[in-house]
Amino acid sequence: MADPRTTAVSRKDPSTFLPKLIFSSRWLQLPLYLGLIVAQCVYVFLFIKELIHLVSDAPGMTEQMIMLLVLSLIDVVMISNLLVMVIVGGYETFVSRLRLENHPDQPEWLSHVNASVLKVKLAMAIIGISSIHLLKTFIEAGAMESGLPLCGTVEALAAAQQAAEFAAANAGMVATKICTTATAAGVLWQTIIHCVFILSAIGIAWTDKLMHPAKPAKAAAH
Repeated sequence: MADPRTTAVSRKDPSTFLPKLIFSSRWLQLPLYLGLIVAQCVYVFLFIKELIHLVSDAPGMTEQMIMLLVLSLIDVVMISNLLVMVIVGGYETFVSRLRLENHPDQPEWLSHVNASVLKVKLAMAIIGISSIHLLKTFIEAGAMESGLPLCGTVEALAAAQQAAEFAAANAGMVATKICTTATAAGVLWQTIIHCVFILSAIGIAWTDKLMHPAKPAKAAAH
């Protein structure tokens, strides 16, 4: 049996206070994850707002405008998935266990999540989000060939005024784009950045493979 006096001395040992304090400092990250939950609520509000806009204005929109709005909805969903991954995986990895071993809705990846797995999954999620943005840019780039002015310019303001006058004189006409936000340089740089994201994800996955090599298969019994 342990000596009570020895146990009491060990509890009062000041050398154990600092490690406990350092380890307890992980709870300082809790407000950060709670803040990400608030950000998740903001994205839910944004999704509902864009969905209402899509449904209410669909009869007067072109196919391209509907496609851009749908891609915006997908973009919001993918960013929301990224938030969930950061909140759940980050809390499980860096703060405290969630203890969801027997929960029927436990994500499959949460059972083996660690810092390396989380980095790879975040990189893949960022590539997915970048792909959606790049697709939207390519769709917008199609308007460059039709001669639409760049949004925010004097030509775009004049086109907007003409479109408003035309819509007032012809009620029920289908709305069309009057300007574009895409430029040749913007498309080029966004493509380069997307390729950099892909190379970064490959590098992260390759580094993780080098740090955690696969165990050799057991020799088959003869």
